Amino acid sequence: MEASQIQNLFAGNIRRLLVQTEIDYDRLYEIRLRAGRPLFLTYDKGECFLRTKGREPYVVTREDLKETLEYVSGYSLYAYEDELRQGYMSVQGGHRVGVTGKVILDGDRIRGMKYISCINVRLAHQIPGCADAVMPYIRKEKWTAHTLIISPPRCGKTTLLRDVIRQLSNGFGKIPGVTVGVVDERSELAGCYQGIPQNDLGMRTDVLDCCPKAQGMQMLIRAMSPAVVAVDELGKEEDFRAVEAVIHSGCRLIATAHGENVEAVLATPFFAGLKKMRVFDRYIVLGKEKRAGIIRGIFDGRGVPC
Repeated sequence: MEASQIQNLFAGNIRRLLVQTEIDYDRLYEIRLRAGRPLFLTYDKGECFLRTKGREPYVVTREDLKETLEYVSGYSLYAYEDELRQGYMSVQGGHRVGVTGKVILDGDRIRGMKYISCINVRLAHQIPGCADAVMPYIRKEKWTAHTLIISPPRCGKTTLLRDVIRQLSNGFGKIPGVTVGVVDERSELAGCYQGIPQNDLGMRTDVLDCCPKAQGMQMLIRAMSPAVVAVDELGKEEDFRAVEAVIHSGCRLIATAHGENVEAVLATPFFAGLKKMRVFDRYIVLGKEKRAGIIRGIFDGRGVPC
């Protein structure tokens, strides 16, 4: 991860402090700016303040937020209006910039946002090879398992899914690659910038960026003939029929879900329905004992450890 690429997203005062401060960007998850409050750096094991030379926490100003937003948008904020309606922007490098402020409504529809009060830069992390341990359970020479990756927030499920997609797409060992269709509803998997994926999802992967999962899954099936469809964070009611369409089309499904364990996830109404259909062949459960991405268990479709 290039430190300068991240530093250049921020207002001059903050950028200078970032340059002067020893920061492990490979372990840094978020840089959060709130007007009138200290600037936080969030790591996988906790958070700390960005401090001035006098060792006082740096307090973010309105001007810092304004200047940072200008840098992030390339001085063309209007070009990001569609993304801002959803509360975030994707920037070069695959990083995601979340914003909060006063929401402008047009009836029930969000038209935009002004008076920005918080900017949260979530850094994209690619860890090539992090899926090595699970790939033999997901992909054989002539078979791919319908797979659900389960974890609590910030435990690495999106990072793991990203590498699973890359390895399915490129192939690994003696296993050939397959065409993968990705619905990247929140621009987190591919991290597209101006339509081009900034994260490596493999040579045979097609991405629908900023597209609702339910619609995107059906669009991919109709138009792109994927062998595998991959999505992050299933769980909405409208996703159910789209999952049915994926299964009945002959495509394989790789997805993630929030949860502590298999039992808790399958107890929710959405996944209880998929359990009755016996959709998933594999459940991969992640935890965070010492670091993100710890594999707690790999289970078959019955919930029995593999």
